[in-house]
Amino acid sequence: MEISLSLLSSSSLNPLPLTPSYPNPRRLRLLPPHRRRQQQSIIRSAISRTKKEEVIETVRKHLEGCYLIAGINYSGFTVKQFEQLRRSLPEKTNLLVAKNTLVYKAVEGTKWAALEPCMKGQNCWLFVHTEEIPAALKPYRDFQKDQKLLLLEENDYTGACFEGKFYGPRDFKVLETMPSRAEVYAKLLGSLKSPATALVGTLRAPARDLVLVLMAYVKKLEDEQAVASASAQ
Repeated sequence: MEISLSLLSSSSLNPLPLTPSYPNPRRLRLLPPHRRRQQQSIIRSAISRTKKEEVIETVRKHLEGCYLIAGINYSGFTVKQFEQLRRSLPEKTNLLVAKNTLVYKAVEGTKWAALEPCMKGQNCWLFVHTEEIPAALKPYRDFQKDQKLLLLEENDYTGACFEGKFYGPRDFKVLETMPSRAEVYAKLLGSLKSPATALVGTLRAPARDLVLVLMAYVKKLEDEQAVASASAQ
């Protein structure tokens, strides 16, 4: 788990190389005042541009292997509250604070661009790198209860993207009640032992559930074959 509390964190302000774009500070002092201000403005712009590029790259790295991204309006949060929330998150869930415009630049042209409707206000972003979606979303609900934020709409989830589809704040119940991998496996195995009508019902389930079901069945067959082979020896 990791959290970036500022786009200008001290750890990322590494010394810049002394190139024509970043003049030697000693030489700056020798310049006339108007030229010094001009050079300082150039340096600040270059630092800002570099920082933005770093944030965009960080977001893109978080997209790798990501199953869901959710926005949270963190208006009014303290550093202590951020740290409490961060500690409560599952191992494969990351929290990142970044400007909406930079996040959109990172996701533009991808399935994650569906997040655009919630890119307003102050968002921190939850990157979920596990298929256990409800378990990843629950810690923030617990945080809301603990901090008495449930009645404050501005501190709710602002939206999420899952499998290329946008979910608004009112749609989160769907995400928060999705079956776990274990539940889907049990459902599949039960369907394979039940009448054909039950199996048809399973086949009509969302694509994700069907894939997990088939994976469970394949694993079951492999385990049975391994047991049979061991017995034959």
